[in-house]
Amino acid sequence: MNARRLPFAFVLLAASLAWSQQYQYPFQNPSLPVEARVDNILSLMTLDEKISALSTSSDVPRLGIHGSGHIEGLHGVALGGPGGWEGRGLKPLPTTQFPQSVGLGETWDSDLLQKAAAIEGYEARYIFQSESQYATSGEGQRYRREGIVIRAPNADLARDPRWGRSEESYGEDPYLTGTMTVAFVRGLQGDDPHYWQTASLMKHFLANSNEDGRGGSSSNFDERLLREYYSVPFRMGVMDGGSRAYMTAYNAYNGIPMAAQPILRDMTMRQWGFDGIICTDAGALTNMITEHRYFPDINQATAGAIHAGVNQFLDKYRDGAEKAIKKNLVKPAELDEDLRGVYRVMIRLGLLGPPELVPYTKIKGTAPAWDNEEHKALARKITQESIVLLKNVLLKNSQQLLPLDRTKLKSVAVIGPYADQVALDWYSGTPPYAVSPLDGIKSKLGGGIKVTFAHDNSWGSAVRAARAADVAIVVVGNHPTCNAGWAKCPLPSDGKESIDRKSITLEQEELVKQVLAANPRTVVVLISSFPFAIQWTEEHVPAIVHMAHNSQEEGNALADVLFGDYNPAGRLVVTWPMSLDQLPPMMDYDIRHGRTYMYFRQKPLYPFGHGLSYTTFAYSNLRTSSEQLQRDGEITVSVDVRNTGSRAGDEVVQMYVAHVNSKVERPIEELKGFKRIALQPGETKTVRLPLKASTLAYWNSARGAFEVEPDQVNVKVGSSSADIKLQQVVSVSPE
Repeated sequence: MNARRLPFAFVLLAASLAWSQQYQYPFQNPSLPVEARVDNILSLMTLDEKISALSTSSDVPRLGIHGSGHIEGLHGVALGGPGGWEGRGLKPLPTTQFPQSVGLGETWDSDLLQKAAAIEGYEARYIFQSESQYATSGEGQRYRREGIVIRAPNADLARDPRWGRSEESYGEDPYLTGTMTVAFVRGLQGDDPHYWQTASLMKHFLANSNEDGRGGSSSNFDERLLREYYSVPFRMGVMDGGSRAYMTAYNAYNGIPMAAQPILRDMTMRQWGFDGIICTDAGALTNMITEHRYFPDINQATAGAIHAGVNQFLDKYRDGAEKAIKKNLVKPAELDEDLRGVYRVMIRLGLLGPPELVPYTKIKGTAPAWDNEEHKALARKITQESIVLLKNVLLKNSQQLLPLDRTKLKSVAVIGPYADQVALDWYSGTPPYAVSPLDGIKSKLGGGIKVTFAHDNSWGSAVRAARAADVAIVVVGNHPTCNAGWAKCPLPSDGKESIDRKSITLEQEELVKQVLAANPRTVVVLISSFPFAIQWTEEHVPAIVHMAHNSQEEGNALADVLFGDYNPAGRLVVTWPMSLDQLPPMMDYDIRHGRTYMYFRQKPLYPFGHGLSYTTFAYSNLRTSSEQLQRDGEITVSVDVRNTGSRAGDEVVQMYVAHVNSKVERPIEELKGFKRIALQPGETKTVRLPLKASTLAYWNSARGAFEVEPDQVNVKVGSSSADIKLQQVVSVSPE
């Protein structure tokens, strides 16, 4: 017997004698250590059952083990929607739908994001264990669609605006994306010390930000970028958030497919302490043979994935696994070691013990969980917070166009192809309702103000509507599924999973030009999954707002902002370039070559962190708790922020650092802290942001470790990466 397992064996024997009458098997006893329970499960399973457990089902019916499969849930439980996530032959289940992940990131509000994820986790639990009219057959059958392992969040970094799945990421910055990842993980999993509400399965590990050729492409960069950039959100999700599940990406890293990459064990397990589920993406197993050409056959590919630590496959893996074991490419002990991670997760979900001990099993009932005023209110709140005011200049009357004054309006023209719909993305669920921009504006204005709608300018309808109205609101952007089949996007500026964008030019900008010519009081609402190079619109249109797709409260939140019932404070999470000419080649994964705000040396259309307000803020009294930062220490950076305008509003205080004397190449600046605060007119608040020396470290490849070097660091505080209000130099002590 393995000496490491010896103590567990004695514990197991004693517990088995004491609890033999209460539990059929020792693994059902929650008072046993987790590893002892897993030992017992594996000792009872046959080889065939272990191979079966390498799927996304960990069920072992013979032993009464009913685990959990996977569901999608990037911004709400997905059991419906354009992706057909309800399953073949089943009805979609309506679930609360929040903005796309890029929109959630644009809130810069991790506390609110955690609340949204908690609602998603609550609804997933409800579906998993409540009685349902949607059951396909059988008296008393439950919803129990797939499970409570949720494939979210996406912790990939949006390093290039051409990436077709930019909408799934929280942004281009590792600290911001990591912070939002941690919040989402914690919200999904809950705050009980013993059990999870749901399990957060992050995706796609790692450096997955190209769609074209993704099944056989390689993301190539040095170890410093691996440690300091691409892996950061995943590391934070594991070490700070507590996620114990992730999906490997289709691509390779430096020539080795991620489903067989040694860093799965070497970095995530041995260094981060990860010990849960690692699953492949669908088709990734066979891609290692057919596209990467890394393995000659399915037997060796399956063995390679198992050696790397993969313990769940989204592929037809069984034949390869059976032959790999038969040919001794995989030893039974290796299979056991991998499967331990699966059953650790099932135990944390409370699925292998008495359900009455799990607080989340009480989430059930007859009223649908999503038919809940709290859930609806939070969907509206988080959508409001996600809206970014890109531009709002003074008109000839020395007033800004936004917010619109209802008391001075008699007519409003709402124009554009996305004005009368809420466009859902591929990973959306089916919302219980959806309020379009047109519906939200009509509801806001009531019956006293005329609202006309024109889809486009066919037969001059948009121009006529704009000319006859007091103000024109043009809603343009992209369709998140391209309104087309798989790997098809009729417009070159559109993208989605399986296809990258070929252009970042907004084709609908011609409609904007026509409307503005007819009515100078024109507002552009850009509803998009990614940046557009709207140089003409930025130069000529007086007011522009941006928001993401998919929220069930899209129209209500937009109307709240347009008419001044909510003061926008969203901030961009990626750099918006003026054109593709400002970007390196798509497959250049070395961001030091001019990618992201950290290395972007040209003038962007809109900088990272940009966003305006209907009020103004003044920053003063920047100070640090110490002018010296010890190499293993922490200081507090404080700044006073005053609302100097006449409206209540939120400000997003952002803290960046720039290394002055580093011996290695560093970014121009790096985000190291942020906080969204609410201020009444004339109110001042002191914002305190911690700065740990460990966050200033670089990866010393020679030593194989992070190193905090003696240096001077310029601490910069402001309202965007390009709008720094105050700065102060701090010395990092060598001791």
